[in-house]
Amino acid sequence: MTQCETHAPKGGEVTRFKAIFRSPTPEDGRRVWELIAACPPLDQNSLYCNLLQCADFAKTCVLTEIDGELAGWVSAYRPPDDRETLFIWQVAVHEKARGLGLARSMIEELLSRDSARGVVRLKTTITPDNEASWALFRSLAQKLSAPFVSQAWFEREAHFGGRHETEHLVTIGPFGAFAAR
Repeated sequence: MTQCETHAPKGGEVTRFKAIFRSPTPEDGRRVWELIAACPPLDQNSLYCNLLQCADFAKTCVLTEIDGELAGWVSAYRPPDDRETLFIWQVAVHEKARGLGLARSMIEELLSRDSARGVVRLKTTITPDNEASWALFRSLAQKLSAPFVSQAWFEREAHFGGRHETEHLVTIGPFGAFAAR
């Protein structure tokens, strides 16, 4: 668990807040599911999927609480055939906590953990219209001084049968050692 007390500009004011970053537990699964439901355009997984993420993928997931309320969530995993990569599955920040830098801070928290030892690249998928995610991952690439590459991966017609926008695979890296290494 990491605690962070900081000041962040929000709406012309400086907001002081204390955020707690921690690994999830199965008891957090329902709250995570509810947060994702409140964060369109994110795809909502089943509650069972979020329970499994909180149980079996806890070392590569992080949640953030502010004043005891769930404010953010990042789910990620290390692909079995590519242990040098951390794949960021989903990033969710409650609307009340947006603009505080929580999304990037949560990913940085994941990269600083022992469970990320040996990770030299991040991957994620982003739809063309998700401007917040594009900005987040471009800022991460800049902070990590790492290349940023994007290409269509899961395509609207070929993979989603026209029911979902094309997901672009974003790769950031390789990058050097992060804080925990």
